[in-house]
Amino acid sequence: MTSHSSGNPHVSQDQVRQFKEHGFVVIKSLIDVSQLEQYRDLYDQFLSGKIDCTHIRRDLGGHEPQKKQGIENITHIVRPCDLIPDLIDGVLHQRALEVARQLLGHDIVFDFDMLIDKAPMTDTPTPWHQDAAYWIDMPDTRAVSGWVALDKATLENGCIWFVPGSHGKDLRSHQRAGGGGGGLACQGNEAEGVAVPLKPGDATFHHGRTLHYSRGNSTHSHRRAYTVNFRPQAMVQHERDQGFDHGLAKK
Repeated sequence: MTSHSSGNPHVSQDQVRQFKEHGFVVIKSLIDVSQLEQYRDLYDQFLSGKIDCTHIRRDLGGHEPQKKQGIENITHIVRPCDLIPDLIDGVLHQRALEVARQLLGHDIVFDFDMLIDKAPMTDTPTPWHQDAAYWIDMPDTRAVSGWVALDKATLENGCIWFVPGSHGKDLRSHQRAGGGGGGLACQGNEAEGVAVPLKPGDATFHHGRTLHYSRGNSTHSHRRAYTVNFRPQAMVQHERDQGFDHGLAKK
């Protein structure tokens, strides 16, 4: 992977304010277009099975009655960095870490990563949810997820919708989405949210309590995203002390 390099991202005070007020912020060109291809190639190796990831892979689209049979509608691969450790030192992880620290503080460290792909013409939405609903209770709730678009993210293929200010409220009640997908879902609707289309290489950073969702992919192309998650170093240790490791122990 491309190592950490110059051209490090700078988060403006206005962007920090947006994140604190709305619970999310857009960072344009987190990684350069010239650097995208190595991540797309790696992604394809995971999706094709060239890299064996069956133990950390599932279909998050199993909840939808209109899901296509015989394919993964929403491929979810958790902790790809466990199989390719060099990813953590790559430009995507390192630049995302710098943004996370500018948003939440210098004690922020990497926790885990995910690959999430919406297959062409599957039209399977990701339910409304808050990431924190998946996690154990934390004494320090600072947490941020960087969602990096490897392809153009549009309304038609499943860009993220966020509900501004939802990170400052209590978690909504979540239930299993059903159908074997394994994901969580809560009440939410597009009327209270805003859609955030992205160009390849752009990223959103959202708080762990920010309510979000995405429509299904109704295009003929994949919608690939790389997600990197961060929280205070003390809270990562707290998770591990409680036996919570985002799937590491399942290998």
